[in-house]
Amino acid sequence: MIKFLLNQELRQEERLSPNMTVLNYLRTVVNKTGTKEGCGSGNCGTCTVVLAELTNDDQLSYRAINACTVFVSALHGKQLITVEALQEQDGSLHPVQQALVDHHGSQCGFCTPGIIMSLFALTKHNPQPSRREATETLSGNLCRCTGYRPILDAALSLGGRYPIRDPFGEQRQSTISKLKGLRHEPGALALGNLNCDIPATSDELAKQLLINPHARLIAGSTDVAMEVTQQHNRVESLIDISHVSDMKTIVETDDRLVIGANVPLSDCREHLARTYPDFGDLLGRFASQQIRNHATMGGNIATASPIGDTLPPLIVLGATLTLRKGDTTRELAIEKAFLGYRKTALRPGEFVETISIPKPDGRELFRCYKVSKRLNDDISTVCAGFNIGIDHGIVASARIAYGGMANVPRRATHCEQHLLGKRWDSTTIDGAMASLESDFTPLSDSRASNVYRSQIAANLLYRYFIEQQNGQIETRVTTYG
Repeated sequence: MIKFLLNQELRQEERLSPNMTVLNYLRTVVNKTGTKEGCGSGNCGTCTVVLAELTNDDQLSYRAINACTVFVSALHGKQLITVEALQEQDGSLHPVQQALVDHHGSQCGFCTPGIIMSLFALTKHNPQPSRREATETLSGNLCRCTGYRPILDAALSLGGRYPIRDPFGEQRQSTISKLKGLRHEPGALALGNLNCDIPATSDELAKQLLINPHARLIAGSTDVAMEVTQQHNRVESLIDISHVSDMKTIVETDDRLVIGANVPLSDCREHLARTYPDFGDLLGRFASQQIRNHATMGGNIATASPIGDTLPPLIVLGATLTLRKGDTTRELAIEKAFLGYRKTALRPGEFVETISIPKPDGRELFRCYKVSKRLNDDISTVCAGFNIGIDHGIVASARIAYGGMANVPRRATHCEQHLLGKRWDSTTIDGAMASLESDFTPLSDSRASNVYRSQIAANLLYRYFIEQQNGQIETRVTTYG
């Protein structure tokens, strides 16, 4: 059974397929058809809804998510807010809806409910958004009609409507009280031979994995859901860890950040941006805001995609994973975690509990770059991380890693060895760029040819060299192509 609030209504569901998405639940089970299906793969934002959940300090966090990439198990213990509930009892529109009307931000109207929900979530965090905040919020919502200007005008007008009042704000304390009552309840779903366990703590998760070591773990489910919605597969055994709050913490010490594997990428970004601005900017280009609000760093690691955006930066920063099986844990350098295409060194029954990232010690300069066809909401063609130390003009340390260049994200060891002990100059860099051919033999696919990938990989190293030479320590992630 799963328990959650649908707007203000407490729902209990037992006979649901664990493979059912929130989108299909809304449209086919509870007849909430205001939420539309566009792409079915988390790319257009048409299906955007808002998920509210308790934080560790008993406050409400509102996140816009794509209903088409999230399974219904993720609703357990949370509040699902849909566009139907925004209108007041007397029929008056929510301030976000009224702003879109006033600024002519809707034409055919198909994408409008998703846009409204993205802006609704924004007002819960910042009711007076800047242009940059509004643009980033809307970057995951596509509209084929309006050209975006009137939509952005509506978003920017919200500051003039402050304070924004709605039924959810007025019933905030009641919602918190109801969700507290659901906080520590484990849940489960089963239908036929499909099942999903929903542990409430990491201890429960460890026990369930010992019993069912081959179950698929999902947190954001943004990757596994594609197997169901796009490939029409069925995933028989799932464990949904999105309810495990003790893996949603970020601990900062003097020398490192320790990130729980269940922390959404949008939260990871806030912390990493203060320590590694380039990493923060890279996460700002990771898919859409809706995906970042639900996808986790632990999930990005465990899926072992060769184009996982977080992996090259984590490798060059020397991140380590805490892996847990039952009551036993072990530490593993992240660069040793990937054995082959989507194959990891995790043993049956083992899961990623935390990711530990060292803080900079001042002896090395970290940069990361993402090359993609679109600036935002796109998959990497090549992603690169560099962390190189120069001592009196000599390369004292070098860690270089690429994604999209092989069947796993990995270090460019020949290139690193070519650099070590040599003068940091154009002659050395020319040789290091050439040595990348010994490290990688990339494939050609729909995103790029192997020749293009090889050239870009070399050019990114040269860019890093130019920026380091010029002391451009405030550079940002850039797109090419």
